[in-house]
Amino acid sequence: MKVDLYDTTLRDGMQGEGVAFSLEDKLRLTRVFDDLGIQYIEGGWPGANPKDAEYFRRVREVRLNHAIVTAFSYTGRVGVPPAEDANIATVLAAHTPVVTIVGKSWDMHVHEVLRTSLDENLRMIRETVRFLRSQGRRVFYDAEQFFDGYKANASYALQTIQAARDGGAEIVILCDTNGGTMPWEVEEILRAVRANLGIPVGIHAHNDCELGVANTLAAVRAGATQVQGTVNGIGERVGNANLCSIIANLKLKMDVDCLDGEKLQRLTEVARLIGDLLDRPLDPRAPFVGESAFAHKAGLHADATFKCRQSYQHIRPELVGNRTRVLLSELAGKSSVLMKAAEFGPDYEVGKEEAVRIAQKIKDLESEGLSFENAEASAKLLFLRMRDGYRPAFTILDYGVAMEGKEREGPRVEARCRVRDGEEIREGRAVRHDPVHALHAALVDALAPAHALLAGVSLRNYRAHVLKNESGVERKHRVLAETALGDRSWWTVGCSANQIAAGWQAVVDGVEYLLARSGAV
Repeated sequence: MKVDLYDTTLRDGMQGEGVAFSLEDKLRLTRVFDDLGIQYIEGGWPGANPKDAEYFRRVREVRLNHAIVTAFSYTGRVGVPPAEDANIATVLAAHTPVVTIVGKSWDMHVHEVLRTSLDENLRMIRETVRFLRSQGRRVFYDAEQFFDGYKANASYALQTIQAARDGGAEIVILCDTNGGTMPWEVEEILRAVRANLGIPVGIHAHNDCELGVANTLAAVRAGATQVQGTVNGIGERVGNANLCSIIANLKLKMDVDCLDGEKLQRLTEVARLIGDLLDRPLDPRAPFVGESAFAHKAGLHADATFKCRQSYQHIRPELVGNRTRVLLSELAGKSSVLMKAAEFGPDYEVGKEEAVRIAQKIKDLESEGLSFENAEASAKLLFLRMRDGYRPAFTILDYGVAMEGKEREGPRVEARCRVRDGEEIREGRAVRHDPVHALHAALVDALAPAHALLAGVSLRNYRAHVLKNESGVERKHRVLAETALGDRSWWTVGCSANQIAAGWQAVVDGVEYLLARSGAV
């Protein structure tokens, strides 16, 4: 079975709260979606804003190997012939070979939103499609609110898509615009439509009931040959059907021909690019493409996965460009440590007995409040420190902070430290606005004269968490610190009854890790 992929990230996706792509972003994503193997890319609504109009002018200069860019618009207006409609003129001016037109399927919308007659709505649909066809355009028809309209008045809903067919539409896409239809309803209604239409049918689902992907797959089961969606499911309200999950399920679970197998391996990369462009990182729990999608924390799961990769994974993550990860925690066992060592690389290779000792050490440290899940540099240091003969690049002799401030002025924090670096004792001092940054700067000040690598290192970020006991009383502080060198960064952790001491532990780990790896972080 062959199904075409229709990406509407650049149009429907941009209707989501907090979603805004620049013109250059849209052009870049057009190339990315083309490289991925998407068949149709909906570039936007030419008449909606100047950016979309400029996009359609610029995209004609982009050489695409696979995809066809489409323009989107409503039908012509009430009482206006399509040839005289300014909105339709802007669609033609976009010069795309395919135009997607959306029209009303629900009689309530015709009466209450368009404020016109049912017959006039049919005329608008039929004549708009017919006019665009006469201008040499291929026309896809999006039947807005179709499933709600069908349930309210099946006869009229069918008349609307038959009008699009009679006007010359190549395919009719049934839209679950409010996202409230159940998968079994989608399948039943789509089969009924196919029996009464005579042209191909597609699906455009929204995710308001978290059924966007399920409804899309149900539609394919019922014979839909085009699926619409957005990368990461971005879009109006809670979003559209997630094209990443749709593609992976179609290809790997339903054996549907929608994308080349080698292209499928880029799925995770594309999903994370969207998150980066929006400054909204991809949900780590996103199916198939999230960082946690193939992460294993429980020792039982890690042990089984160590013995047989598919024991707790429904697919090989490499198929979608992802990877198996093991999370080190108090739940970890020997197998977790062995898998994590393999993930870290040959420099961290451990034997089975050593893995048992490391697993127990992790349990002991986490019982004291440390957490290694999000602090892999501290975990790597733990592996190194458990080895016979490991010597840190430096040792701490003492440290301290002093803070002063005046009314209406920010605090002034001075930090100092003394370290033993080989045979030398070195001192460092720094002044910053908070104690953790000041301590990091003081440590770098002490060590940088002997370690040129530290000249460009910085404390990019840190997060402090208050740990409470069963009675809700504050017990300890956990600090996660992100140390950076150029475009590379790594996270470390510290824990203490004192927040500054916890931050200092994390800072020391961050610098020790860099020197232990000689910059190969």
